[in-house]
Amino acid sequence: MSHAGANTPSANRITLLRDADGDGKSEKRSIFLEGLNSPFGMALVGTDFYVANTDAIMKYKYRDGDMKIDAPGVKLADLPGGRINHHWTKDLVASPDGTKLYATVGSNSNVGENGIEAEKDRAGVLEIDIATGSSRVFASGLRNPNGPSWQPQSGALWVAVNERDELGSDLVPDYMTSVKDGGFYGWPYSYYGQHVDVRVKPERPDLVAKAIVPDYALGPHTASLGLTFYQGDLFPESFQGGAFVGQHGSWNRKPRSGYKVIFVPFKDGKPSGPPEDILTGFLTEGGEARGRPVGITIDKKGALLVADDVGNTVWRVVPAAKSAAK
Repeated sequence: MSHAGANTPSANRITLLRDADGDGKSEKRSIFLEGLNSPFGMALVGTDFYVANTDAIMKYKYRDGDMKIDAPGVKLADLPGGRINHHWTKDLVASPDGTKLYATVGSNSNVGENGIEAEKDRAGVLEIDIATGSSRVFASGLRNPNGPSWQPQSGALWVAVNERDELGSDLVPDYMTSVKDGGFYGWPYSYYGQHVDVRVKPERPDLVAKAIVPDYALGPHTASLGLTFYQGDLFPESFQGGAFVGQHGSWNRKPRSGYKVIFVPFKDGKPSGPPEDILTGFLTEGGEARGRPVGITIDKKGALLVADDVGNTVWRVVPAAKSAAK
């Protein structure tokens, strides 16, 4: 990870970038919120701003136009953290009706080698009730899920998942999938459905038999972390309802994989074709990373925003014809 340039300590803050004049470039920058604990996911529900720290979801009051939050937050719910905290990123999305939060939590190991007791409420998606703060496991067996997003046609919750390591350069494929309430997706006992991982002891054939096959493979070790569905009108009609995926990139594969943003077309709420490269060039000819895409979202004009945690940059992507017209 150090070689890939991705071991920088967390700043424990959220920085606000604001494009006040609408020209596609931010001209205002401020420290929006600080004193956090490795924050990653964020969600705004009405006037409540939620932050997924590595060990808890915090709630803050927000007013439209605020450049900074000074008031102390209130803890809504604990998230699995602790001494090991192998996958520290906790991503977040609110339900469409604003009554629930869905938090993604990665595993505490590669394939359970730290003991299955260290995986309580991990490797899955948690559902948190906003009114009470109570939480439950919504879906499990997802080694390291991120980018929770609602598919606009089906209404299903989707995540991008980083799969296990140390089975060679071509196993196991990372994937994106819809997640079903109560669904189990295999980790650590099996991968991509019911392919048993013989390294995991004791075996659990009962759970393997229930493992759901993911919806769409994204390639081995691509470290796909960002996921969002397109509903803007800046890109062509063929992009409607499709998925942009930010691939952070492999640190343990030859040749390298990921290090780009791709687009997957959807039809009737399901993937309908091969991926298309959208943003590339993050690797030098020698295989060095000069950038690594992570979170992605759509701005109010329909452009794609990409957070690059090695290049320390937020990229704004528009179709070439639209860019040339500016």
